[in-house]
Amino acid sequence: MNIRIHACMCFYVMGANPFEPSIIQCEYEVWIMEKKVIAVLFGGQSSEHEISCVSAATVIENIDDDKYEKLLIGITQEGRWLYTESLEKIRSGEWRQGDVQAILSPDAQDHGILLIQDGMVKHRHVDVVFPVLHGLYGEDGTVQGILELAGIPYVGCGVLSSAVSMDKLYTKIIVDTLGINQAGYVPVRRKELEQMDAVLDQVEAKLAYPVFVKPSCAGSSKGVSKAKDRESLRKALQVAAAEDSKILVEETIVGRELECAVLQDGSEVKASGVGEILAAAEFYDFDAKYNNAESRTVIGPELPEGKAEEIRRAAAAIFRAVDGRGLSRVDFFMENGTDRIVFNEINTLPGFTAISMYPMLWNEKGLDKKALVEKLIVSAGERE
Repeated sequence: MNIRIHACMCFYVMGANPFEPSIIQCEYEVWIMEKKVIAVLFGGQSSEHEISCVSAATVIENIDDDKYEKLLIGITQEGRWLYTESLEKIRSGEWRQGDVQAILSPDAQDHGILLIQDGMVKHRHVDVVFPVLHGLYGEDGTVQGILELAGIPYVGCGVLSSAVSMDKLYTKIIVDTLGINQAGYVPVRRKELEQMDAVLDQVEAKLAYPVFVKPSCAGSSKGVSKAKDRESLRKALQVAAAEDSKILVEETIVGRELECAVLQDGSEVKASGVGEILAAAEFYDFDAKYNNAESRTVIGPELPEGKAEEIRRAAAAIFRAVDGRGLSRVDFFMENGTDRIVFNEINTLPGFTAISMYPMLWNEKGLDKKALVEKLIVSAGERE
């Protein structure tokens, strides 16, 4: 919103007699550009709570202070929404001891957040929300649904694309229609594990060992295990069941781990170059990703001719198929021996940490973090 102020200024002009200055009066108009208020949501109730806080810190420090007033809202693992006034408290974790409750109003006429402290309520108007939330109750369409009800523009994928992309099983069902290679799989429900031997028999009838066992709706490789025999499969299913009620058992694809970033720029869907994960562990689990300094990422690795372009096309096609908006990172394997490109998964709110592939891939294309964050915020206002 622009504010116009009519002002008057008087100038004293010294003449021959310094004790009798002349007065000149000037009238003018001043236009003040009011900053838009952007609410950044971080933390969350998922197993990726800590990673979300680190990602949010990167996003916050790259939001243009001249254009936006930042409203920082953290969600604890217990589900409390708290206002914090500083980036330093996010980095230290001190925000979790805050005493200002934040409530996102679903009222479509309200467009704001209620801040409550000592029984006093303050309403803050919000122009756009950047939900820097990974995993359940943040990246899965739940928060996006509240924002749709509230009528507040937000960064990233909508309810449908967030929900189906978070759910690895339903993503596979969609990708099956595209003719893009993906690993063979067996879906398992937590309730079925009461008949564990029957589940083990079903998996062994379709897939050969080793297999990967994944929670269908967890991220950052939480709860993922590699099973090499019947007994380790039993344990892996129990580990995955602790994270989610739906479990995915997949055939093992031995090959290079490759990733591609997707960005919606107006009506155009753009795919970045390709990055490669060099995991320090046997596979790129949570500890290998965030706790092992020997894990590395390579931007623009050498690939056989045409493979990078094949990955870029597949990434954009999958993004469109799930009705993606804003951004996503799409992960693939290139199978050893065959060079076959195999889809792995899509992340609708990829990490923004110092080691995260998504911002690095766009930086390689000349789009630094500040420009990338600005594009994402602008894209929120272009949502249909």
